[in-house]
Amino acid sequence: METACWLLFVQGVIGAFDTFYYHEWRARLPAGVPGTAPELQLHAARDFLYAVLFGTLPWVSWEGLWVWALVAVIVGEIVLTLWDFVIEVVVRKPLGDVYAGERVTHAVMGILYGAMLAFLIPTLVEWRSLPTRLALTSAPLPPFLLWSLSVMAVGVFLSGVRDLYASFGGPHAAWPWKPLSPDLEPSE
Repeated sequence: METACWLLFVQGVIGAFDTFYYHEWRARLPAGVPGTAPELQLHAARDFLYAVLFGTLPWVSWEGLWVWALVAVIVGEIVLTLWDFVIEVVVRKPLGDVYAGERVTHAVMGILYGAMLAFLIPTLVEWRSLPTRLALTSAPLPPFLLWSLSVMAVGVFLSGVRDLYASFGGPHAAWPWKPLSPDLEPSE
């Protein structure tokens, strides 16, 4: 479990970089570029699933039949990620496509996610053999890792709220960016 959580931590760090640098700074997705709502909504859904992973894996044992709920979260995140790969191509055409470095970042994150799952599977098998319950018990992890994942859970949840709000074009949703007009591209 410890290796899975360290890989999830690295995933969170790279995901934060991807969000701040590519989604916010370079593409300015929340700035109201027409057509970005589907990508923002997918990001929000994925963020909420990641919040569950970051927030529960260090603190909660998903035992017995609850393992299947956790598996549903994991599979749901994978399905949304694959859907996001397709939607990004369509949504980003007006912006000139997905940035090359962003594609590399996404590939690295996919590899990390797969590695994290490989290390998580033995824990899932163990939890599946236990009586059905959600048990509040911190995993034997270094305090830095426990609390970092918890902070990441809050951060990714808030990022999801922001993306969802921006997808509906709420007032001030573009902050800190100036809202873009339909014919403008984000500056580099």
